Formats: sequence, C-alpha cells, structure tokens
Amino acid sequence: MSAVNKVRAHELVTKKRDELLKQLHELKTELATLRVQKITGGNASKLTRISTVRKSIARVLTVVNQKTRQNLRELYKNKKHLPLDLRQKKTRAIRRRLTKDERMSTTERATKKAIHFPKRRYAIKA
Repeated sequence: MSAVNKVRAHELVTKKRDELLKQLHELKTELATLRVQKITGGNASKLTRISTVRKSIARVLTVVNQKTRQNLRELYKNKKHLPLDLRQKKTRAIRRRLTKDERMSTTERATKKAIHFPKRRYAIKA
C-alpha cells in the first residue's frame, strides 16, 4: 500500500471482499514495519503515519463487516427467524413486551363472557 493519503470509505464500498482483505493485509504489514521503525528510532514523519494507518485498517474492517452483515441480511430475508445479531436492538423492555396479537387476544372464558353479557347501553333523555 504505502500510499501517503488515507483510505476513503466511499472508495472501499465499490471494492470486492477479497480486494478489501488484500488491502487489509497490506495495511497491517505496513503498520508492523512502522512499529519496527518506531522502536529503532525512525523518521518522525513515518511515526505520524501510524495513526493514519490504524484508522485506515479500521475503515477497511468496518466496510468488510458492513458487507458481510448485508449479505447475511439478504440470506435471511424471507426466513422465519433472524440471528440475534441481525435483529433490531431496541431496549430490553421493548423486546420483552407482548406482541400486538398477544395483547389483543383474550381467553376463551373472557370471550364467552363478552358474548353472553354484553356491555349495557343506556339512552339518556335530553
């Protein structure tokens, strides 16, 4: 890699997964050489590149993870259950809450009671 400019995320999105992994490997080897130069007392301009290379590695990994998650979403699109990490996070209370169907359903006894003893309606004289 050894490019002076940092990696741009919008450029990474267009690349394929194997290209991204190759670039990631190159960035990691570059980071290793920069760390060796840091220990041996290398050039100050090279030492400042460590942070940009680390951030570039993070960008590449982020794009790789986004692509894999997108592929998994496509794979599980019409399935009955989603893996836990692909489900919506929301809050614990919301996840524990009854669904709309569960809230609206009534017991057999309650339905019979509602049928046989309907709510009384009164007409009020004005």
